[in-house]
Amino acid sequence: MNSDDPVSERQRGLLAILRGIIVVCSITVRTTPSATLSYIALTLIGSVAPVTAAWLFKLLLDGLNRDHTDTILWLAVSVAALGVVTGVIPQAARYARATLNREVGLVMQDRLFLAVEHLPGIGWFENPLFLDRLRLAQQAGQESASQAMDATLGLLRAGLIITGFLGTLFVISPVMSLIVMAAGIPLLVSEMILSRRRAKMLLDIGPVERREFFYMNLLSSVEAAKEVRLFGIGSFLRERMLVERRIANIAKRAMDRREGMVQSVLSLLSALVAGGGLLWAIDAVRRGALSLGDITMFVAAIAGVQGALVAFAGDTSRGSHALFLVDHYLAVIKAEPDLPVTPKLCTLPHLSHGIELRDVWFRYSDKHPWILCGVNLNIPYGKALALVGLNGAGKSTLIKLLCRFYDPTKGTILWDGVDIRQVDIGELRQRIGVLFQDYMNYDLSAKENVGLGDLSSLREKDDARIRRSAQRAGIHEKLETLPRGYETLLTRIFFNEADKGDSSTGVILSGGQWQRLALARAFLRDRRELMILDEPSAGLDAEAEHEIHTKLKVHRANDTSILISHRLSAVRDADLIVVLREGEIVERGDHNSLVAAGGAYSKLFKLQASGYETSTSVGDSSSIKID
Repeated sequence: MNSDDPVSERQRGLLAILRGIIVVCSITVRTTPSATLSYIALTLIGSVAPVTAAWLFKLLLDGLNRDHTDTILWLAVSVAALGVVTGVIPQAARYARATLNREVGLVMQDRLFLAVEHLPGIGWFENPLFLDRLRLAQQAGQESASQAMDATLGLLRAGLIITGFLGTLFVISPVMSLIVMAAGIPLLVSEMILSRRRAKMLLDIGPVERREFFYMNLLSSVEAAKEVRLFGIGSFLRERMLVERRIANIAKRAMDRREGMVQSVLSLLSALVAGGGLLWAIDAVRRGALSLGDITMFVAAIAGVQGALVAFAGDTSRGSHALFLVDHYLAVIKAEPDLPVTPKLCTLPHLSHGIELRDVWFRYSDKHPWILCGVNLNIPYGKALALVGLNGAGKSTLIKLLCRFYDPTKGTILWDGVDIRQVDIGELRQRIGVLFQDYMNYDLSAKENVGLGDLSSLREKDDARIRRSAQRAGIHEKLETLPRGYETLLTRIFFNEADKGDSSTGVILSGGQWQRLALARAFLRDRRELMILDEPSAGLDAEAEHEIHTKLKVHRANDTSILISHRLSAVRDADLIVVLREGEIVERGDHNSLVAAGGAYSKLFKLQASGYETSTSVGDSSSIKID
């Protein structure tokens, strides 16, 4: 069937709603069975109470009219008791709902991010449609499950009230009960249509709201604050943010206008039915066809049915919206892995021979250009390999493939002869230590920033190992001098509970210090079989760069390692230097042979050397960087 067929779309929408209801009910019952049962019981009692109250008032008024004193006393006591019950029920239901909201929200959030954590690659995180779904799924994980449950029970409550009052009306006047029921059908149908349109509108403006959040984050984050102020781009970003907000507002305003017009017409219809029914009832009392209690019951039934219909429609709309978010939640937690999963895994051998890239090609999709083109490369065990090339040559992409963040579009990567696609991806990454060029700065303590390189050091409270890694990276002395030493938070965004009395204890490191901290994190993984260092000294001055590369040379001795650097002085001691250009290997060899060959490497090296000699002749001790 054509996916554009409206019947097919309607069926998919109904299936999504049913699937969402089943999931929500399953999660709530399993998470908090006592609170769920209490909430259901309170809902049922609250549904019966209005109809019961209407009947009691009818009987009470009829009793007063006939002067039945004993009956009146019991009816009055019953009405008072029912008033107490109806006063307590909303408070108890609110408490049960809050309990559901907290507990179910916690479980759903955990499941969502557990599913995100288990996505093996990074392809989904570069997919805008998935990111839109993820944003909506996060909203669902916060409150949508309880909202959907609340709306579902609200529909049950409204349905019971409508049934009870329609039954009452039928006893009084079958014709009027049919008229009231017929007047409610357009309300329900219109609300269902409007809820679907609102859900579609929210999905359509998802990218717009994400862009708005992007500009909002730039205007409020410390990372962007310096450039925003120095370049004076705050007004530019603010206007971009407001443009996105206005686009979203236009779509929402159109939806609100449509809803307002439809609901106004339906409200007018309800008012006409109620007014006409009241005139009929008054005439019936005058003719003696109805008692005073009957007319009170009739008025209560008309108001109760219409109020319940409005609540039913509102719960339908809210429930549809909540289930719409739950559907995105389910889409995220059931997302197919962005890397193929092999059912029967091979054992990953300890590296003893080397890693081979055999005719490796890569591009992000058929619409993208090739980034790697037929790369054949052997990384010998226990040797240091350097990757050299201008920006965009494919160096970082090659690293992503080795870490299996992506798989080659064509070709194979072999670890001691075993295809890395055939082994456990977690085991593969446990064997690799990496310092990425775009390393993370975590808003955590100094100890945690280092310890994240190997969580066992934090779990086992191995502070000595963390400190050794910091010493090797040349950042230990700095961390020791911080207000709380290694326990100091490296952020000014928030503070530890212990720092509430003095929020100034948070520290922001310089770029070079952050780079050393990231290097310490990589050093913590010194038990790994492959070490990858992507521009490990890019943010350091010449003296620090020399110090770091001296330590790296010692650290990498007799280990299998890959070094990427634009500064060719840092790679000259590598056992093998590979030059990439536009995704292809154009040269390979050691430093001396490549310089003697007079090719691309030789030209870059001589260019940097001449720039260094020129700069040092005027007192600058730094080497230049070819980007």
